[in-house]
Amino acid sequence: MGAFDALLRETMVLAAVLCVPVLLIAAIVGTAVAILQAATQIQEQTLTLLPKVIAVAVTVALFGAFGMHACAQLFSDALAAIPALVYGS
Repeated sequence: MGAFDALLRETMVLAAVLCVPVLLIAAIVGTAVAILQAATQIQEQTLTLLPKVIAVAVTVALFGAFGMHACAQLFSDALAAIPALVYGS
């Protein structure tokens, strides 16, 4: 099961590489907005959500091409690994 384990590991690493930067940006922007709200005592709910949505959208727009290329490469690797998965080399 070496081919399957390698493919599964590569998939999990790619999922982490694609998700963690977006989650970190959302957390940083959310923390900054929370600090700003605490300092100014403005408790508007849309002020919390809108900057995070914009920051995540910009991050995905900037790094989306990299993510699509990485997913396409993983798909190619998965297709190439089919014989090893089926025949168990």
